[in-house]
Amino acid sequence: MLPLILLAALFWPSPHSTDVADEGQVYLLATATTGGTFYPVGVALATLTRQILEPEQGIALAAISSAGSEENLRLMRSGEAPFAILQGLYGARAWAGEGRSTDEPPFAELRSVTALWPNVEHFLIRQRFVNDGTLSDLSALSGRRFSIGARFSGTEGSNRHILQSLGLGPDRDFSLVYQGYGASADAFQNQLIDGMNTPAGVPVGAVTRTMAAARGDAVLLNVSEPQLAAINARYPELWSFFDIPEDTYPNQPEPVRTIAQANLLAVTADVPDEHVYKILETLYEHLGYLHAFHAATRAMRLDSALDGLPVPLHPGAVRFYRERGLDVPARLLPPGEDG
Repeated sequence: MLPLILLAALFWPSPHSTDVADEGQVYLLATATTGGTFYPVGVALATLTRQILEPEQGIALAAISSAGSEENLRLMRSGEAPFAILQGLYGARAWAGEGRSTDEPPFAELRSVTALWPNVEHFLIRQRFVNDGTLSDLSALSGRRFSIGARFSGTEGSNRHILQSLGLGPDRDFSLVYQGYGASADAFQNQLIDGMNTPAGVPVGAVTRTMAAARGDAVLLNVSEPQLAAINARYPELWSFFDIPEDTYPNQPEPVRTIAQANLLAVTADVPDEHVYKILETLYEHLGYLHAFHAATRAMRLDSALDGLPVPLHPGAVRFYRERGLDVPARLLPPGEDG
């Protein structure tokens, strides 16, 4: 079904067309590269609004590909894309003014709409380096080749944050390899790396392939409570525990307790409250429709829509959640609004 979605996207108005700009109600949604999960999920969200919301309300999203979370923030800051899918860590950094560029101020106009699906950490190392089966075993890879993700990717950024939070120096303690998930799986199979982390929704194809080919030589690491506390020290509640059931992956006889951060739908504060409300209403009233488009959306539930959000909600989102009986934490209220 996915090719039909992508085909439909080709017939939408160009992101730079005057029709879109003049209408002011078809909002660009920045996603990521077409080979990842952000883009097809973005297309699914956009297709839903096009088919359900636009005919009567004139409101819709139009998904565009990008380089991922970091570029999405740039597109939002510049006003080119009012909506974006972001990795939670990048939203937290932008809100705090702690992105890659040290001269960039806090993104005060950034707002959350909803959590989408969990970005699950899959730290995988060779069996001979395993001691207690937790992230502590990463220290045994000192001087060895570790795939940290493609350069400037969200994967590299989150890996660096996690490793540094645990007292490891990525550039000091490892021989870093910069490559994507598929290339990492190939490199592990060919004995070219001894460890990698591929954060994504479960199951991750690259992890499945790696563990099947390794025949027991690849082990997924658990995360302990002290390790989670250290990882969350800078941005509280960003990551939470996530249990991967046994046999989710080949040669994985035991469950793995790892962690996950939220991928979120974000918006700029200047989008009208009613538009954000209507978009949210459409998404949650047609979850079954989204589930049929892409498996990642099956993790979306109203009762977990606020989990792990790193920045305050848009007022239109606050109204939506309160009307449906959700308790909005004070930390997620828009600036200037009290409980």
